Amino acid sequence: MKTNLDLLYYQQGYQVIAGCDEAGRGPIAGPVVAAAVILPKGFSHPLINDSKQVSEIQREALYEVITHHALAWAYSVQGVDVITQLNILEASRLAMMTSLKQLNHQYDLVLSDAMTLPITDVTVVPLIHGDALSQTIAASSILAKVIRDRLMIKLHQQYPHFRFDQHKGYPTAAHLALLHTHGPIAGVHRPTFGPVKRYLQSKIKR
Repeated sequence: MKTNLDLLYYQQGYQVIAGCDEAGRGPIAGPVVAAAVILPKGFSHPLINDSKQVSEIQREALYEVITHHALAWAYSVQGVDVITQLNILEASRLAMMTSLKQLNHQYDLVLSDAMTLPITDVTVVPLIHGDALSQTIAASSILAKVIRDRLMIKLHQQYPHFRFDQHKGYPTAAHLALLHTHGPIAGVHRPTFGPVKRYLQSKIKR
């Protein structure tokens, strides 16, 4: 990571930074997961970066590094029912808020990946592309991604014909073809998301 804005905020006088990010806003199946992390002041690792820029093997290794060195970390899983009820933005916000509340450590600054959060007792800074600008946000993005991928692999074991281990619920061509062939899985596919919604509507019209 070429730029780590955590250092700037430490220089401004903040003592403990909590970073938070989510994984799973784009898929048409599975939950959204958020993680919150507090890294020790001065901690740095050359490979901790935006989870999308890190290979799956590296993410798994970094997961162990982050959870070992973090002063505190937590995560929250919000399922399809919550996503459907609230919408994906608000479900993601809820996941972030819940993960932050579960941290068993005090903090005086929250850095989020572009998400405004209704927190009034500490400063919150939503950073656009924060997972590429803050090592703390990047660490939380890696945890969220690894945890969500593991959940999707469990779903693959339950529904192997949908190959969730490969596409992780994202609307790839292969996933869309399987959706067309088998139809959505209740409680797994997101009924308010375009491809799933269109499939359900087409069935109603027939």
